[in-house]
Amino acid sequence: MSASQHYYFVAASRKYLCEDEGKPLGETLSERRRSFEARGKELNFWLIEKPAFLESPELVDIKKQIPQPAAAIVTTDENTMRWLKLRLEFVATGEFLAPSATIPDALASLSN
Repeated sequence: MSASQHYYFVAASRKYLCEDEGKPLGETLSERRRSFEARGKELNFWLIEKPAFLESPELVDIKKQIPQPAAAIVTTDENTMRWLKLRLEFVATGEFLAPSATIPDALASLSN
């Protein structure tokens, strides 16, 4: 197993992140992407529908707070996490290390 990376996330219902907030969120993420590109910075955030990491035992309490099906924005940068938290309401937040025994792939999505 390779060295673990620290990941931060905001998670909410898929409906909230991808439909209710979908258009404003898409514009916000596009703005952030353009900012990264202009500075030559590598993209470090991803939108994941039905994130598999929420199935891990260490995140069970956070999963209980989120209406299912869930979606999450995952990042490796704590500053990006703060930026996201300032722009989104009604989200759960957390962090984890991956790969690990319980989270082999930080960006994996559940198939159904």
